[in-house]
Amino acid sequence: MKLGRPAIKRLSEMICGNETFPNFPYRKGSELSKFFFDLDMDYAHDGSSRASWVESVLIELNEKSDEESNSPSNELCKLIEYLLHPDHFLEKTDDDQNEAISAVNKTLKSAGLQVNVEWNRHCKLINVSGEFISTSITNITKVKHITFSPSVFKIPERQNNNSLVSVMMPFNKAFDDTYSAIKRAANLMKLECLRADDIWDNSTIIQDIFDLIYCAEIVIVDFTGRNPNVMYETGIAHTLGKEVIPIAQSFEDIPSDLIHHRALKYLPNEQGYNDLSNELHKRINSIIDSKNKLKL
Repeated sequence: MKLGRPAIKRLSEMICGNETFPNFPYRKGSELSKFFFDLDMDYAHDGSSRASWVESVLIELNEKSDEESNSPSNELCKLIEYLLHPDHFLEKTDDDQNEAISAVNKTLKSAGLQVNVEWNRHCKLINVSGEFISTSITNITKVKHITFSPSVFKIPERQNNNSLVSVMMPFNKAFDDTYSAIKRAANLMKLECLRADDIWDNSTIIQDIFDLIYCAEIVIVDFTGRNPNVMYETGIAHTLGKEVIPIAQSFEDIPSDLIHHRALKYLPNEQGYNDLSNELHKRINSIIDSKNKLKL
């Protein structure tokens, strides 16, 4: 897949750090040569107009792209990722890098591409298509989206809710205090916290549950008692790429297939519920902080 000429032109301006894109570091001729040398590309600035010269290089790299591929040439992909390398922004601010990432994503949007930011602030170019409902932070270089048409559920018409925490647990009064502890943690961060018995939007309970998982930013699942419904709902949440926070009164209740996921253990007493609220507050806050840092 080749990038369009407007995208090539904008990327050229970004590499040069021209006034149009002030969040990128300015590069004079010798620094442009070093930029390509660092990528093991044998291009040396010839003294001509910087932006025009860079554009001619990108056009050459773009011509190496396979029309049947879903991505530009390997050289161009590598260049785009390197353009946003955190080392280039050491003398700038995080906001500058974020604005630079946003500018690149606007440029690549028409090609169905975007850069994904990893925890270490490095960027990876990924293919995107369709509606992206996953809320998990990913560090893979290529995202394969699945178009599905479920027969048991219908896709909700409502939008994803960035402030929604959905809770999956047994519908049993024994878990009311647990739910209250979860709601306390969410309320502290002014987040909406719901479980299926809080709503009645559909004729079946499983559809309400699916809606909550589908639209949520974070899904908290209580494995206590190995409730089969909770296991089923956890599978749905994982499949939809949601941020899942497992909790349990005993780690022995967590199935072996899921034991590698970090879980919060709590005791069913006043102190235990208070501790659960505090730990959930920390965990949710950590997730939100991570997402804010990676916000494009």
